[in-house]
Amino acid sequence: MRLVKIAGVDLRRFEFDYDLTWFVFFLNADETIYGRYGGRDASDAEARISTKGLRYAMDRALETHKSPPAAKPLAAKPVRAEDFQAAKSHRGCIHCHNINEFRRSDLKALGTWDRTSVWVYPLPENIGITLDNDAGDRVKAVATGSVAEKTGLKPGDRLLKLNGYSVASFGDATYALHKAPVKGSISVSWIRDGREHSGTFEVADGWRKTNLTWRPSMLDILPSLPFSGDELTAKEKQALGLAEKRAAIRQDPEVHATLKAAGVKGGDVLIGYDGKSIDGDIGKLLGFVRRNYLVGDEITLNILRDGKPVDIPFVLK
Repeated sequence: MRLVKIAGVDLRRFEFDYDLTWFVFFLNADETIYGRYGGRDASDAEARISTKGLRYAMDRALETHKSPPAAKPLAAKPVRAEDFQAAKSHRGCIHCHNINEFRRSDLKALGTWDRTSVWVYPLPENIGITLDNDAGDRVKAVATGSVAEKTGLKPGDRLLKLNGYSVASFGDATYALHKAPVKGSISVSWIRDGREHSGTFEVADGWRKTNLTWRPSMLDILPSLPFSGDELTAKEKQALGLAEKRAAIRQDPEVHATLKAAGVKGGDVLIGYDGKSIDGDIGKLLGFVRRNYLVGDEITLNILRDGKPVDIPFVLK
């Protein structure tokens, strides 16, 4: 069955990453969900999916269907996209990403919106795991020093459950992590050489953070920093005592009004934020703000003016 409209769909059952344009549920006639397939990251819309991976997840769903779990009735009344108060003033079709926008608007109106709620559907890499695209429960790599490595996972392991949810795909894994706590313990079980193992990931505050810049539902709350100018040459960086790999931009003589009001001047050299330097080009330097902050956040612009450091507080817009 293909659903081409999100309106009318019960979101209690069909819960997924609403910024996606394509997603699959495997379920039986009583709407028991066996698994999920889909997902992406900031690099590419198709970087985390493959036809082999879809077939693998489908086969795993068929295995589950041989002995399906008991149906779990949903409590309370249905929740639909059109039920949000913010949807009442929406014109035209309701797109999937509008659900996130409606929910955020309603929570802001109630004064209960939490800024940390923007970090949804964390990547497996956030806990140190890279999954195989063609066999979505297989651990392809484990990052050195990560919580996954500390828990004992190794490349080649096959995930069974993550945070209590069965895993057969990247979509399953991100859903399980989406349901995980902002800090504390996440249960995990896996198979290695035919033997089952289990453990817990101990995660700290901030582990859920990922690059949000691809998400259409976030466009109104992701800031931009209106610096304009040229990247410093290697010779100019050397003259200022900066490492060659460090990103730095010299502001043009004409300064954007918001920067000017904060105290930025033409010729100022932006070298970082909040005491942090960024390696790479000016795209990395300016993009860091959009990837790591929200509209309304205050940051400190680390500036060199006539070769001397100047710190300028700035509220992002």
